[in-house]
Amino acid sequence: MKKPVIALTASHETKTGELRMSPRYTDALKDCGAIPLVLPLTLEEEDCIQLSESLDGLLCTGGPDVHPFRFGEETLRYCGDFSPLRDETELSLFHQFYKRKKPILGICRGIQLINIALGGDIYQDLDAQLPDRLPIAHKQPFRADAPSHHVDLAPDSQLSRITGTTRLAVNSLHHQAVRRTGAGLRTAGQAPDGVIEALEHPDYPFLIGVQWHPEWLCRAQSHAQALFEAFTAACARDSVIS
Repeated sequence: MKKPVIALTASHETKTGELRMSPRYTDALKDCGAIPLVLPLTLEEEDCIQLSESLDGLLCTGGPDVHPFRFGEETLRYCGDFSPLRDETELSLFHQFYKRKKPILGICRGIQLINIALGGDIYQDLDAQLPDRLPIAHKQPFRADAPSHHVDLAPDSQLSRITGTTRLAVNSLHHQAVRRTGAGLRTAGQAPDGVIEALEHPDYPFLIGVQWHPEWLCRAQSHAQALFEAFTAACARDSVIS
């Protein structure tokens, strides 16, 4: 069977113009039988259209903050740096893959970008905007391959079916999070402090966003491997259809 080819968006070092991609993303996809393809950020809209027609899925990876203007807000004091090139290109890629109902997975920044693209918004900084929440370490103080808190999944969620459980041990490397969900999206998982940790689109073939970093957990947590396997399988089905 032909291997699915999955597009990945890279991080952008704005000071040097360099693109960076963690091998943990590409290794996770390769281990599931996919061909990962890291895309440039200098793409015109017609390039995004062609890529969405020819590739089998899109993985929106972690990275810097999305500019607050993208969800209609002024920049707050604790918002981080952003890449205008990545914001523009990744949103264009998302909309083109989404229009064609290709499988999409968002990780960390990726879940936030998906939510913003569909009309939702995010907390620009959890500590500043939710100071009274349970002080869970969403930016964990230790290595990224160790879980730091739990996520409770909706029992009827696609993520629960994929992972075979309703409670996951996850890592956490973020200071922003989904606030108001975008059109068609539902909350699939939350941290014990109520922060949204997972979104999915029940009326879409495969559209899932997670706030944690499963690419760091694949060898230690079976739910992380199961998520990449389900995403790759959805892309493989799309490859056969197209």
